[in-house]
Amino acid sequence: MIRVSKSSISNKEIESVKKVLKNQFLGMGPEVKRFEDLLRKFFKRDVCCFNSGTAALQIALQSCGIGRGDEVLVPCITYVATYQAISATGAKPILCDIDIKSLDISIEDAERKFTKKTRAIIPVHFSGHPCNLKKIYRFSKVKKIKVIEDSAHAFGSVYKNKKIGSQGFINCFSFDGIKNITSGEGGCLVTNEKKIIEKAKVYRSLGVINESELRYKKKRNWDYNVKSQGWRYHMSDINAAIGISQLKRFKKLARKRQMIAKKYDVYFKKYKKLVSVFSRDYKKEVPHIYCLIINKTINRNYLRNELLKNKIETGVHYKPGYYLDYYKSNKKNFPNCEKIQKKIITLPIHPGITNNHIKKITKTLVNLLNKSKK
Repeated sequence: MIRVSKSSISNKEIESVKKVLKNQFLGMGPEVKRFEDLLRKFFKRDVCCFNSGTAALQIALQSCGIGRGDEVLVPCITYVATYQAISATGAKPILCDIDIKSLDISIEDAERKFTKKTRAIIPVHFSGHPCNLKKIYRFSKVKKIKVIEDSAHAFGSVYKNKKIGSQGFINCFSFDGIKNITSGEGGCLVTNEKKIIEKAKVYRSLGVINESELRYKKKRNWDYNVKSQGWRYHMSDINAAIGISQLKRFKKLARKRQMIAKKYDVYFKKYKKLVSVFSRDYKKEVPHIYCLIINKTINRNYLRNELLKNKIETGVHYKPGYYLDYYKSNKKNFPNCEKIQKKIITLPIHPGITNNHIKKITKTLVNLLNKSKK
């Protein structure tokens, strides 16, 4: 089976985990600090690590004072984690339509849905493609709201010659098992705002003050104090050890993802009546997923099942948020998304994909579309 997504784990990650296990300090400790230090060098900004990208988003919002009664603008195409991070603070996610060409949040629709309760906007760098940050930050400046970038897909991608995460107010990344780099489970918050980092370190450790600095030294604070709501969201040394090894391999992992996406593009551009590719620059962005638009009228579930029969797994990124019961909204308010969302299919992309896999995936898909009457 050719999997749509898959972790890339080498002996380096395995050995790094063994080392942590032998040291018998498995929670947040020196490896977390080491990972944060390396990420700090990567982004040239301050970093706070968590046990998930979702936790990073939630704590970013909480650190900005966003909570009950507030509203946060967010695209209707993203994983539910983005919405849940907002809901967890007590705030309300306000779903906005997308730009049909880029799949970015539509600033025009965000403008329409802005209210006096709006406190922030969360643009999502979908698939690893950087949003139009100039436009987004201009909007936020006029509206006097915070920008918290959901960069879960975009580790290593570049916007205007700067890495995503090395610019802007707050960026949140995910290191779960199938992201551009993984720590097994994990995430981080990146910012230049010292007060945000200070709050984040407290909130991730159940609100216990100065807990992080002691844990880095394998120590505990028995005479602790708590002044705010916190969560058990810190990263473990096991996860950090995996992340460190992945970060050292990142350039190679990124090049492989870029190569696969480029080869897909070259092949599919020859079949414009059947499919369309999104406009992407894979010299500057590292694709977490590869989305393709199916131009031919065909039932997507049927197509995916036929590909599965050929041992090719595909995905749907994502079911629009307004179809989810908890965040339900009238689909008529999302005309761009409705035009395109049922035509998008996600093809396998991860470092384990070979040239033979690419040939099989592309040829099988085109053959199925050519044979299909509907």
